[in-house]
Amino acid sequence: MSSVECRALASAVRKRLRDGGIAACLLAAALVPAASTAAPAKGAIPQLMSRDFGWSVSSWDFLIDAPPGAGHGPIKTDPAYPYTSQIQNGARVFVPLYVPIVDTKDPILKPWAAKQMQESNEQLLKDTSKLNFVAQSRCWPGGVPGQLLFLEPVYFIQMPNVVYIVWQRDHFVRRIELTDKHSETVKPSWFGESIGHYENGDTLVVDTIGISAKSHIDSFRTPHTDKMHVVERFTISPDGKSLKAIVTVEDPDTFNGPLTLTQTWRKNEIAMIESICAEDGGYDPFEQNLFPIPRSDKPDF
Repeated sequence: MSSVECRALASAVRKRLRDGGIAACLLAAALVPAASTAAPAKGAIPQLMSRDFGWSVSSWDFLIDAPPGAGHGPIKTDPAYPYTSQIQNGARVFVPLYVPIVDTKDPILKPWAAKQMQESNEQLLKDTSKLNFVAQSRCWPGGVPGQLLFLEPVYFIQMPNVVYIVWQRDHFVRRIELTDKHSETVKPSWFGESIGHYENGDTLVVDTIGISAKSHIDSFRTPHTDKMHVVERFTISPDGKSLKAIVTVEDPDTFNGPLTLTQTWRKNEIAMIESICAEDGGYDPFEQNLFPIPRSDKPDF
């Protein structure tokens, strides 16, 4: 394909992406060749998107330990109560199913946040057969950084001025403008306003503000306010087979210092498929008193 044809193709795909077409996202990925494992050249960017692969997450909890040199890691469960992540060390563990009881004595938590999380603990402890709220299991957006815990594959669409991150699960889409300045006024939303840039040929850095306080930052119902500021560093491995995100979370109204979270993915040679979360209408067949799925109060058309 000539350089003129490439520019024309990119222009057409950008227009469709601006119009919100998820089909255009998939078309863009299909037109990009497989990634090369060669070392990145000067000024190169990490090739996160391809027609040939997505990225499969390692766990629906952030890694327990903070990266070397970082301060506080993720919020953890209370050691007095057993908890086994449903995805841990590459193995699925469903029986027995332990609900996560959070360590609300963690000094990183502001009093109001610890109180709210303790109330959630007590609700779960009243009846251990009930399940805690997890956004991806009840069709809610995960927010930032909680969306990084979604289990189905994630795909990237990299354009000259914008990057889209598309989850197979309900086809949630994040938009990252490749610029160095946030808008003067940002209305809080599920995914906030994200801006980004590339570093070192292997890393996409994403800076996000304006994240709705309706979301949680993890699978443990850890709250935040709309003052939260999140920086994610997505780094591809030298062999191109894995992806790691180091996430810094700052919210002076919720935490007494920054949290540093880690998530990893492996390259998965699989194309995106249709995945509809709410197809069953939120039916609760085992009477687990599940959190209701989101419902529209008016038709879209």
